[in-house]
Amino acid sequence: MNQAAPIEASKEMPKEATAPVVAQHAATLKALPFSDTRDFDDAARGFLGTVENAKIVSPQGRTVWSLEPYGFLSAEAAPPTVDPSLWRQSRLNMHHGLFEVLPGVYQVRGLDIANMTLIEGERGVIVVDTLTSIEGARAAMELYFQHRGERPVTAVIFTHTHTDHWGGARGVLGDELLAGGTVPIIAPNLFMEHAVSENIIAGPAMLRRAQYQFGPFLAKGVRGQVDCGLGKTMAAGGVALVRPTDLIMTTGDRRTIDGVEFEFQMAPNSEAPAEMHFFIARYKLLNLAENCTHNFHNLLPFRGADVRDALAWSKYLGEALQMWGGKADAMCGQHHWPVWGQERIDTMIRQQRDLYKFAHDQTIRLMNHGLTASEIAETIRLPESLEGAWHGRGYYGHIRHNVKAIYQKYLGWYDANPVNLDRLPPLESGKKYVEYMGGADAILARARADFAKGEFRFVAQALSHLVFAEPDNQAARAMLADTFEQLGYASESATWRNAYLFGAQELRQGMPKTPPRSTMPRETLAALRTEQLWDVLGVRLNGPKAEGKRIVLNWNFTDTGESFILNLENAALTYVAGAQASDADAGFTLPRSVLDEVIARLTTFPEAVSGGRIAVTGNPMRLAELMSLMDEFPRMFEIVEPKRTMVS
Repeated sequence: MNQAAPIEASKEMPKEATAPVVAQHAATLKALPFSDTRDFDDAARGFLGTVENAKIVSPQGRTVWSLEPYGFLSAEAAPPTVDPSLWRQSRLNMHHGLFEVLPGVYQVRGLDIANMTLIEGERGVIVVDTLTSIEGARAAMELYFQHRGERPVTAVIFTHTHTDHWGGARGVLGDELLAGGTVPIIAPNLFMEHAVSENIIAGPAMLRRAQYQFGPFLAKGVRGQVDCGLGKTMAAGGVALVRPTDLIMTTGDRRTIDGVEFEFQMAPNSEAPAEMHFFIARYKLLNLAENCTHNFHNLLPFRGADVRDALAWSKYLGEALQMWGGKADAMCGQHHWPVWGQERIDTMIRQQRDLYKFAHDQTIRLMNHGLTASEIAETIRLPESLEGAWHGRGYYGHIRHNVKAIYQKYLGWYDANPVNLDRLPPLESGKKYVEYMGGADAILARARADFAKGEFRFVAQALSHLVFAEPDNQAARAMLADTFEQLGYASESATWRNAYLFGAQELRQGMPKTPPRSTMPRETLAALRTEQLWDVLGVRLNGPKAEGKRIVLNWNFTDTGESFILNLENAALTYVAGAQASDADAGFTLPRSVLDEVIARLTTFPEAVSGGRIAVTGNPMRLAELMSLMDEFPRMFEIVEPKRTMVS
């Protein structure tokens, strides 16, 4: 690895909005129905009580969530540095506490980016989604008990696979409840497979990219982070994955849970790869998870994910209307605030259904006319009936990047123009662009003129080439930061704003200083199948280091009854379940729980061997040799400038 010196931090501070941005905001105020305040009434309806400033503190004294830094959102009028539509959404997302949706149905909102829904049964309470953190989930349960009285948790339901909906499960289910196995944990089919692949296999890269999506390292304020569309930001705190005990397999599946009948609808490959909806006739309650919220959702989040299927998403909402249209008195999701009244509920579902269908069909139509993804994004416009629906605005997803996701799903990254088949990477192309454009001074002079005219998009493209060619050019960094900043101020989408403003901050100050990546908690490791552990190990293998090596290891797990051959060959790590190799270099017999402890760094392999917890045959140093070939992934890596550590 070759590591260059980091850039010296600039003292440059965020600046004011320019005239072109202010003019754009003025046009937005005229174009959208700001006089419609029903969402504010709905967001406050049923309020029972809250935690002051929604502040949650860990047992170690660390603040893991607080809305206190967002006090600036008390102002009704948007400042020049925030899009007025985004300001409206950001203020709506400030409502926090325990709310009654219907008698017997409650939600904790604003103590996390996601909601916890609590449904009262005959003996206790059914918890739908457990928030991101263990600390947040405990605080939510305490708030509910404070206002509704102590009652046992009789079931936990995970609506889908994203961490903010299951990460806090250990704050709802303590060791005793988990060990007893008496509380069903219900999730959609293939929950574990997708929870692991999306949150763990690609986790290191996704977490770094999520910093741009959510802006957790941005200062909270009118020139910084104001929201992320779905809620305020990512929650901190402890996270642990708990394995479901009951899977919903098909639409129409029913479960009677604590005396309450649930009817489920499967919605795979919509907002999450494994997701489901449900209806409770007893309460006339419809829950569409994260597929019908108060914004146009992401079809491909900036953090990365499988591209979501807009056509399927639309069809699931249409199917929900067929199944439950005209039956629900209230509809609540796992983000934002509920909607009441059969007519309003059905109208919102229809509009959301048509929003995803329109985006899908019109993208494909224009694609079949030969337009590329960027050309489609420049061309497509929502119909007036959807453009004016607040819940269809692009606060989290946005039509301009969702159409690119649809294009990618059908045709991939390549637009068929051979010039884009094997483009130079940013560093090499940046140097050539700077040379062709006459050098740094010429680029900066032209960029200043276009910046003054508000042509920020092209200025950013041109200056990015200069920063990659000359990463220590302070004038280039400063001007690109100023340009990103104006693009952020102009963005209605919270995720676009966060990405632009965080890019500006990193150009000025460098990457945030963060502690090393922590290990996966033992509870999460215990929830993974052994095959999934091997998959996680495989993506850490450094191919160039493994060149020419062959290592074969036998594994026997005494507590699960599993056996495996782990095989390194051709610089790839593979495994065979239910088998043992006669020519293995070494063999290990141990409880799978001990392996979890080793990975969680609660013990070491030699300690477990010397303590008699692992039996070894053959040459155990072959395992040490294999582990020496594994990469440790950095918590941070450069995004808006060239990599300063070269990776092979």
